[in-house]
Amino acid sequence: MSTEQVSSIPGVDLVDVAKHVSSHPLSPLTSAEISNVSKLVQSLYPRNANLQYKSITLQEPEKAHLVPFLNAERNGLKTSTIERRAFVAYYIRNTDKLHEAIINLSRQKVESNVRLGPNTHGPGDAEEILLAEKIALQDEGVQAEIAKLQLPEGTSVISDPWIYGSDGINDEQRMYQCFLYMRDPNNPLNLDSNHYAFPLTISPVVDTVKWKVVRIDLLPSGSDHSIKEPRPLKIQPPNEYDPAYQQLRTDLKPLNVVQPEGASFKITQVGDTGRVVEWQKWFFRVGFNQREGVVLHDVCASLDEVRYDNRSIFYRMSLSDMVIPYADPRHPFHKKAAFDLGDVGAGLMANNLKLGCDCLGSIHYLDAVLNTDKGEPWHMENVVCIHEQDAGIGWKHTNYRTGKAAIVRSRELVVQSIITVANYEYIMAFIFNQAGEIKYEVRATGIVSTQPVDAGVEVPWGTIVHPGVLATHHQHIFSLRVDPAIDGNSNRLIYEEAHPMPRSDFNIHGVGYTVEETLIDRSGGFDINTDHNRTFKVQNSSVRNPVNGEPVAYKIHAPPFQKMLADPDSFHFKRAEFANHNIYATKYRDGELYAGGKYTNQSRGGDGVRSWANRKDDIKDTDLVLFVQFGLQHATRIEDFPVMPCEIIHVAFKPVNFFDKNPALDVPPSSQEFNRSTLLEAEGHHQPSVETKVGEKGEICCSSKL
Repeated sequence: MSTEQVSSIPGVDLVDVAKHVSSHPLSPLTSAEISNVSKLVQSLYPRNANLQYKSITLQEPEKAHLVPFLNAERNGLKTSTIERRAFVAYYIRNTDKLHEAIINLSRQKVESNVRLGPNTHGPGDAEEILLAEKIALQDEGVQAEIAKLQLPEGTSVISDPWIYGSDGINDEQRMYQCFLYMRDPNNPLNLDSNHYAFPLTISPVVDTVKWKVVRIDLLPSGSDHSIKEPRPLKIQPPNEYDPAYQQLRTDLKPLNVVQPEGASFKITQVGDTGRVVEWQKWFFRVGFNQREGVVLHDVCASLDEVRYDNRSIFYRMSLSDMVIPYADPRHPFHKKAAFDLGDVGAGLMANNLKLGCDCLGSIHYLDAVLNTDKGEPWHMENVVCIHEQDAGIGWKHTNYRTGKAAIVRSRELVVQSIITVANYEYIMAFIFNQAGEIKYEVRATGIVSTQPVDAGVEVPWGTIVHPGVLATHHQHIFSLRVDPAIDGNSNRLIYEEAHPMPRSDFNIHGVGYTVEETLIDRSGGFDINTDHNRTFKVQNSSVRNPVNGEPVAYKIHAPPFQKMLADPDSFHFKRAEFANHNIYATKYRDGELYAGGKYTNQSRGGDGVRSWANRKDDIKDTDLVLFVQFGLQHATRIEDFPVMPCEIIHVAFKPVNFFDKNPALDVPPSSQEFNRSTLLEAEGHHQPSVETKVGEKGEICCSSKL
């Protein structure tokens, strides 16, 4: 990615702008800071210059400065001063001139301002996506094509702008590929009609510099690459997901989540935007930004009930990237590969979560402040919900000799956000439990992306889900960035495998097996192997468990998934640098946050995690970073329409020799008095047993107990 330093007014100082600085270096930018930043950037240009702001977000401090700050903070020591900085990505509006700037808020100075090179494009934003819809639908050529369909009077046509994608053919300019649909013509007043049940064969392409339609693609709807001129359209019946159009069940009884004494977690507000969460021996900070959405910092745990005894586990955790490549090889579908975080942003697409619907129980909501395209603060309400949930039995044992059962139910803390990406929803949550474990869970739902298909046509790259509607097969591949700090930042990555012992005089029956560890000392991409139960662990070899002397560690439970199916020479593969391995391990460098590269919109590849891993850095006992991939192969089915039941996947991180016993031993036992269930079995489980006792004179005798 080439850059050009812009020599406008370097080091500009606006003394009349309020120097408001939040109290903590990890707190997201405040409304005042966002306004301050945009004024500082605007001051680099003539007063009438029109700038389009893609992102105004916190530039996180260099790790070398922040780690000592956090260590001192956790130990109650005096902390050093860390200057606040903001990162800005912006265009000169209606041009292809994309810039990056770093603003020192503490000093009120523009530290750098560069114009980026060709084939580097900023993400979409809410305002321009709506503008692309409007441009496409108001174009006379598009309207002429729609007229050929002879739709009923009053029919509403809908435009879904997609990031254009990359194929190397006249795709240097930033564009949107718009796919057209219509609402149910027989119910034109229903604004929530499922337009994905009515795909059209017309697809305008909108240029984001000229802001005009530069091409109208006609979509293939048969089994080959051929296209047809639009012709009068046969109107199919609707297929609605809205509950108002369903015959709802009547036999479902209420299920209330009630916490009469409130929640067990504590949230401390730090300045205007910082939050610290404490729950069941966990301690962490919650951030939020335009690209990643929820970010966790300084995740710590404790051995006992004393305030978190300074045992760090993760320095930073966030969803780094995702890609959804589609299976249809025909133009223009061959370019469909959505990088939803880099192309738009998880923060930008976050839902306003509703009490009693998206989250249950005693809920605490977090708001966020992002920026508009004009550089103004944009207050987003309820974008994160934090709540507890019952997770079933945490541990149990019944002494069958006495019938006494010890049982503990597992409680989880959920930090959840939900994003809507046009047709799709992703429900994303960090989930903490009382046994020192963390899960990252994704639930995929919403509506599958649809396209027109002719009657009687069947194709192997999709499923017909409604008359005239094809849902194309696709993959969902996610990359979770994990910056471990297992009792400090000097960590190593190993994997363990289970192997059978060879038959020998020692293993005479051939049933023995061993678990062996292999050290990974160079950066690279690595895969799980279920045949050998290959499991990756992050260890701190300099900190040993007091009981068994083993290194403290956390292991990664990543589900197997089919890696990207696109050819290695394809643009899909080159751009999605994370999609071909379960785990990438790199040596830490400031700024290497996004597995697919900083700018994924119509990207070419070459600046993501595969490129970083190929440096083959030494990652033994040093500051390493992991990118953990997981995903779904979504072979579409008719049950996914008109709205898809949740598909659930998750990655888990579990302690290995980190604690000295089961850390959930001190969770109070489950009881009817505490849980208030409405039905309780009268008798416990009690099996007959035989036991031996040592008598007064040392004799051994057996007795039977019922």
